[in-house]
Amino acid sequence: MKTKKQPTIIAFSTQKGGVGKSTFTTLMASILHYRMGYQVAVFDCDFPQYSLFQMRDRDLKMVMQNEILKKMAHKQFTRINKKAYPIFQSKADQVLEEIEVYVDGSETTPDVIFLDLPGTVNTAGILKTLTNVNYIFSPITADRVVLESTLSFTNVLINVLMKETQTRIRSIHLFWNQVDGRERTMLYKNYSKVISDLGLQLMETTITDSKRFRKEGEAVAKTVFRSTLLPADPKLLTQCRLDRFVEEFLKIVKL
Repeated sequence: MKTKKQPTIIAFSTQKGGVGKSTFTTLMASILHYRMGYQVAVFDCDFPQYSLFQMRDRDLKMVMQNEILKKMAHKQFTRINKKAYPIFQSKADQVLEEIEVYVDGSETTPDVIFLDLPGTVNTAGILKTLTNVNYIFSPITADRVVLESTLSFTNVLINVLMKETQTRIRSIHLFWNQVDGRERTMLYKNYSKVISDLGLQLMETTITDSKRFRKEGEAVAKTVFRSTLLPADPKLLTQCRLDRFVEEFLKIVKL
């Protein structure tokens, strides 16, 4: 019988690339681990590119080259007195066993494990892995192809997997990302009604479009946004409503 506390497993998952899954994984992992006191681990299952694993390598080089970021990192790690969260390379069909081995061998059990999963349902082991995730967050954009793909994927998860299979999924939440203020409000209202009619859950917070999502640290930067070593600057979070997203996210996952 297991007596050890089990981590909450979370994935930003959808069937389309380029909508922000890896970015949100990085942002939330860094905010929770470095700013909010949670113990975090990340399993990068996005074979073969392993973008988060490679991002950590770039972040380390960036911090060493930038005196401001170097001081910021030193101050942070002295204050929180814990290491950077680990990022492991894995594959979707092996990650559950690897998580178990990691948790069993850890002195400090992580509060949260984030999975960065491939964007295709055809990947070996992906559905089995998803049934063992506790919370799934799916970024959507006002693009018909992205939306239809995500809605059908989420519909399968909720109405097939969750109803017919033993799953550990507690809830699945869609949220609007890359919201362009110039787009018609009616467009979002109509799409939101479709989501509601399907019985799917849509988060209240919408994330505005920002070039920062596609931008990592720079050698001369004084602040960071997307980094695996430092949490995003609070002012930058506020500008794209990510501060509100964090609050809503924490209410949902109840850490």
